Amino acid sequence: MEGILTGTCSWTDPALVSSGWYPRGRRDAEGRLRHYADHFPLVEVDSTYYGMPSARNSRLWAERTPDGFRFDVKAFSLLTGHPTRPAALPADLRPALARHGGTRRTPADPAFLDEVWHRFAAALGPLRDAARMGAVLFQLPPWAQPGPRTRAFVEECRARTRGWRVAVEFRHPAWWAEGERAGTAALLGDLGLAAVAVDTAAGLPGSLTPDVPVTSPALSVVRFHGRSAAWGTGGKEERFRHDYTEDELREWLPRVRALADRAAEVHVLFNNCCGDAAVRAAGTMGALLGQEARPAAPAEARGTAGPRPRCRCPGGHGNGEAGHTGCDTNRPDRRSAPATSGTGTQEASCPD
Repeated sequence: MEGILTGTCSWTDPALVSSGWYPRGRRDAEGRLRHYADHFPLVEVDSTYYGMPSARNSRLWAERTPDGFRFDVKAFSLLTGHPTRPAALPADLRPALARHGGTRRTPADPAFLDEVWHRFAAALGPLRDAARMGAVLFQLPPWAQPGPRTRAFVEECRARTRGWRVAVEFRHPAWWAEGERAGTAALLGDLGLAAVAVDTAAGLPGSLTPDVPVTSPALSVVRFHGRSAAWGTGGKEERFRHDYTEDELREWLPRVRALADRAAEVHVLFNNCCGDAAVRAAGTMGALLGQEARPAAPAEARGTAGPRPRCRCPGGHGNGEAGHTGCDTNRPDRRSAPATSGTGTQEASCPD
């Protein structure tokens, strides 16, 4: 369906890399991104939340993807009100973080924030120049509940991102509850910000509603986090571990098509990492939406024998706010430990 782009929330997740989805000959940094872009028109860069992005990486990503490909970029943790480790920043900014970084209750020093914002925007310049920039995602922390302070924070984010397409995901369920829904939609609509709809397990204390309105005529975003019973309470791996069935994805077809009727572009992204679960789900969703199928590497070329392994992790998936570990590896996710250079961990020549 025209105007709907599907993809995943990383192309370098260790669980995906070790799953065999990347064929022989395309397992280096450049080959992986080119292979991913052969299959999907969109990806979310999560590494920019865990560490500051770099212009060099942005240039390489643009060079390795075709015209029409889009990168949605997750905003750096300090810019969304999350705790930020010194190693996530360039070395020259780390002393300032200790003095001026702020806390949950105290905002960061404006001059310090100005510099971080300036570097974040400059690092994304090559993506904008190459017409590869999709949207910047602001995922607010779960403690950011509706109120004057958070609304002012959202307004400030918009003031600093004029001219960008920006999407906002609220992690506190109250934002889309009955008494706040109209006000939340008005806030985002007045600022030209796209609301993010999510798929999570239902009926849990931290469950989020999938029923989110279109608040920007330019863009609507859907993020599939999986349906783990550990959502909101489990560890990093358990919260996001899930293997979507075709029936679960079919449930979303009317909703996605309704979003596409009201927004020029809809980004559908899968954040359920367990082996190749996210790329499989994104491929299935694209097929259900009637998008042109892209060639998949045969099992032999992928270095596997027989059918692709299904997600067998007990309890579900591993991608999220502090990185994720796949079911088939005990290695810590690189996205949870930003490079000491402060330029993020998504590969360039070397995670969303």
